[in-house]
Amino acid sequence: MADLLIRGGNPLNGDLIIGGRKNSAVAVVPATIMAAGTSTLENLPAIGDVSTYTEILQQLGARVEGPSGGTLRVDASRVRPDGAPMEMVKRIRASYYLLGALLGRFHYARVGLPGGCDIGQRPIDQHLKGFRALGATVSLDHGEVVAEADELIGTHIYLDIASVGATINIMLAAVLAKGTTVLENCAKEPHIVDVASLLNAMGARVVGAGTDTIKIHGVEELKPARHAIIPDEIEAATYAIATAATRGDVTLLNVVPKHLDSVSAKLREAGVIVEENGDWVRVSAPDRPRAITVKTLPYPGFPTDAMPPMMALLALSSGTSVISEGVYESRFKHVDELQRMGTKIRVEGRSAVIEGVEELHGAPVHASNLRAGACLVAAGLAAQGETRVSGVQHVERGYEHLEDKLRSIGARISRYPDGADSRGDDELRVVNLGPA
Repeated sequence: MADLLIRGGNPLNGDLIIGGRKNSAVAVVPATIMAAGTSTLENLPAIGDVSTYTEILQQLGARVEGPSGGTLRVDASRVRPDGAPMEMVKRIRASYYLLGALLGRFHYARVGLPGGCDIGQRPIDQHLKGFRALGATVSLDHGEVVAEADELIGTHIYLDIASVGATINIMLAAVLAKGTTVLENCAKEPHIVDVASLLNAMGARVVGAGTDTIKIHGVEELKPARHAIIPDEIEAATYAIATAATRGDVTLLNVVPKHLDSVSAKLREAGVIVEENGDWVRVSAPDRPRAITVKTLPYPGFPTDAMPPMMALLALSSGTSVISEGVYESRFKHVDELQRMGTKIRVEGRSAVIEGVEELHGAPVHASNLRAGACLVAAGLAAQGETRVSGVQHVERGYEHLEDKLRSIGARISRYPDGADSRGDDELRVVNLGPA
């Protein structure tokens, strides 16, 4: 696996098109197998998790075309309710959506326990609670979850926590249950609305997605549909924060500004100029950021996925900032790597106290998970000198064409194979990894 090599200190400038939302993609792709026939997804991001999911669907018997140019076609006529390879399932956290999709269509599912980034405990007990409430029996067999039912019956379900994954997974199973399911204490993230929009296009009757109560009126079958995925506000937030960290000026295109409200508010509080209109947001930062306080919360609060990049920005602030993590208990694994670059950060439980410094210095660092990688890339873009980021496979799970997009707005970034030595080069050597 090649590393990323970044020569920082250049302000990011220009226009950048934001791709489809990762967290929507990993839910709508499995949703396509709930209808016999061919469904088409558009604006699909070219990321590692989507590639893994297409492989899994093929192993389940689906015929898959793409993704090509952001479009994926899935013919689920011959899908089977088991056979997802354990080694593929363990690559991504969102593989658990196969449980809801297969249980809804076939009343049977066998899927391995999910993998994904190590950012603390993320149990699926609320998912399984929902399946059982719908009438399924659920057991664990040699690392695989087995869910089955003679029939699924709509019911009232109250989630103990407002889990995004559980909200979507139960919704997937319930759309083909008999009767009406009322799901309370739901998560409200925009990609829940996106999944519900696809299901309704397929013939489901889902009402209230995006609120804390969702009503699902069961139907007998779903039909194939065409659906365009919403823009990825975490990708947009990451590039917005990186722009501020480099004191640049970038206009982000193909965004929903409302989805970025919490991030935009904190950037403005830090002294960054944020303008928005229609489907674009412009970010510019002529000055060093001010210190602020940030607490991550479920949507519409400040997103936990945008917290690591924000830490890179606040490491350069004038003053002392505090970030409190209100979603996951192990979200600060990138702090040790940031310390290599000259930051002054101390972690106190689920909070990080950040004493701003005037500049960061390039260093070899390792991305332990997806958003930690985004943080280190943002820090490397702002740092003086050369930063080498290993663990790039984690970053590729959530950011499409990362180097191409950053180069288009002035970043000096490329790839190096493991063990290569860049010292003494005047220009970056690009490793050809195939078409973008």
